[in-house]
Amino acid sequence: MTRRTKIVATIGPASEDESTLAHMMAAGMDVARIGLAHGTVDEAIERYRRIRKVSEQEGRPVGILVDLPGPKVRAATFGEDQVRFRSESLVELVVGNERSTSDVVEVDYEGLLDDVLVGDTLDVGDGRVVLDVVDKGGDRLKVQVVHGGLLSGCPGIHIPADRLRMATPTPADFLALDAFVELGVDMVAISFVRSAHDIRRVGTEPHPRGPMLVAKIETRAAVQNLAGIIETAGAIMVARGDLGSECSIEELPHLQKQIIQQCIAGGRPVITATQMLESMVSRPSPTRAEASDVANAVFDGSSALMLSGETAIGIDPPNVVRTMDRIAQRADEEFNYELWAERLAELRMTDDTTHDAASITDAMTMAAWRAADSLGISTILAISGTGFTVRSMARFRPQARIIGMSHNERTVQQLTMSWGTTPVLVKDRGSNDDMVRQAVEVARDRDVVRSGEIVAVLAGSDNRSRSANVLRLERVP
Repeated sequence: MTRRTKIVATIGPASEDESTLAHMMAAGMDVARIGLAHGTVDEAIERYRRIRKVSEQEGRPVGILVDLPGPKVRAATFGEDQVRFRSESLVELVVGNERSTSDVVEVDYEGLLDDVLVGDTLDVGDGRVVLDVVDKGGDRLKVQVVHGGLLSGCPGIHIPADRLRMATPTPADFLALDAFVELGVDMVAISFVRSAHDIRRVGTEPHPRGPMLVAKIETRAAVQNLAGIIETAGAIMVARGDLGSECSIEELPHLQKQIIQQCIAGGRPVITATQMLESMVSRPSPTRAEASDVANAVFDGSSALMLSGETAIGIDPPNVVRTMDRIAQRADEEFNYELWAERLAELRMTDDTTHDAASITDAMTMAAWRAADSLGISTILAISGTGFTVRSMARFRPQARIIGMSHNERTVQQLTMSWGTTPVLVKDRGSNDDMVRQAVEVARDRDVVRSGEIVAVLAGSDNRSRSANVLRLERVP
């Protein structure tokens, strides 16, 4: 069995050269993430162009996800060398963005002294260092290091989201967004989403005309407003770093499972992110606990797994991707496909019966799953202009592989994040017979299916159809 769960890898200083990118793609990277929290927009654009170039050279679609920083509070730079914070030591926090040391940490947030209270606990760098606020006076906060550790670069400082007075997206986010929309970026992640309103504020055209919007669930407000966010966004990311700071640590695994299940039921791809193979930043192999975490994220139903510092600044990014590929593929083999599909069989794509197109697609994808399961069909060809039909099919987690076919290049790129889907670009053909014939021939010519094999073909009645209303079982000529 080929791997079904997709891999998102962050591109940074350790992985931005063409040779490393090519090796990461060969190792199994499906989507390249460009984080905008570090470096300049111009540097990010250069990475974007390099990824596109290598993807074309390698002859395989690799989606690009640009991650907007949002209202993230960060420390001013510690420099390239790691700085050690010792437990029980006292440190001062001041407003600034020039330089941080182990004695005085500058924080790039004007509301620091107003929004942080004595008694608050602040996580720095996704919990690498934990600080208790013990005093406030003049222009600074006095904090005690509860949990020491090493910090470098410009780590984030978690301030409770309900205290932040910064809007999502920020003005800086909009400037960066304009640049990448003009370039034709596939997906954009929105940080610190609190409600569906934050997604609507982005204002881009719906995908695939515009980028697919990925809502990052990292605040308690987002968890409380999850249903509306899922309905509005194109995909969801379970950002466990800040979410783990907002919620108790014992609550986080259960939230992860609940969020994933709601996303899949709603036909939205969902990424599980943060510290998945964290030790591989500096080690050639992960811990046993990390391997179990990756496998459990697959068992939960994640569409994709994300690597962050492991590939952005780690010692061997291609090795990290290969390791993630092996763990995820083995977990895919043990995934309970039948139980998962049975759980979803009675769920609708939408609770709003006025969405006729969604209801029809929901029924047809369910029929395709049942037919493939009953007849032992190993391949489902899903033809879709927007990708909606393919994502609807993927939510059933069929044992049959899904070939997602579209005449829209951006749809093909966006399908790189859909579970179990091999995206394929096809020509725009009008009639249903033409579309089905072309899909079968392309799959055969690419050695995806064999002559004589029966495949399920799911499509609209023509290229203007808003729903998947045709299911055919075809024998490959």
